[in-house]
Amino acid sequence: MELHLQGKNALVCGSTQGIGRAIAETFAAAGACVTLLARNPERLKAARAQLPTPHGQRHSIVAADFSAPDDVERHIREHMEQAATVYHILVHNTGGPPPGKLFEAPLSAFDAAFRQHLWTAHILMQALLPGMRAEGYGRILLILSTSVRQPIEGLGISNTVRAALASWMKTLSVEVAPWGITVNAILPGSISTQRLQKLWEYQAQQSGISVEEVVARAIEQIPAGRIGQPHDIAALAAFLASPAAAYITGVCIPVDGGRTRCL
Repeated sequence: MELHLQGKNALVCGSTQGIGRAIAETFAAAGACVTLLARNPERLKAARAQLPTPHGQRHSIVAADFSAPDDVERHIREHMEQAATVYHILVHNTGGPPPGKLFEAPLSAFDAAFRQHLWTAHILMQALLPGMRAEGYGRILLILSTSVRQPIEGLGISNTVRAALASWMKTLSVEVAPWGITVNAILPGSISTQRLQKLWEYQAQQSGISVEEVVARAIEQIPAGRIGQPHDIAALAAFLASPAAAYITGVCIPVDGGRTRCL
């Protein structure tokens, strides 16, 4: 079974921390040449310096802000032209919209969320797809949320935009499957990240209880009995990006310790 990523170029978004960084590290350890994409150049350089190079591969960085889709498109196309790189793997991962109730959300918040999430996914897909098609190998992975299956209280805008991305993923998977390209979504549950910490703080404030109590209640809802770690997500991402997953496409896979109850 081919689980290695040698000879593959991967673009991993939001890769200076959390889930994105764990995926970048796992891909690099599996032999991929990884390009880190995030907005902070110094943090990008620091993250690149810590990526493993078991086969002497070279890693690179692209600094772009997902809140400005035009900026993302310009920087990725400039990078691809200068580096003459064909990417086999795209991992679209970006921080979710801030928590809040849906009925209180202004239209501007929806506009910002769709630009940061759906617009950038579409831009990066269109930039990388010709190379994937020419190579006869492509893996497009979206890091979404279990809210695609079961909306999460207090994340009104995020629930909405993640569901839209899941539909985008499913539609695209059908269109590109004949070219040897798969498109899938990973749905993280409660994963130990800065975003989860902010959500706990919001829930504690709304409920009038301590953050510690919010965390305890969250763990009670997880059959596995623990909060997940970023590398729990990275392990699945590495499999889906590998040749072994060539016949898996158009699916949303929860990684949540069994918390999501729906089929």
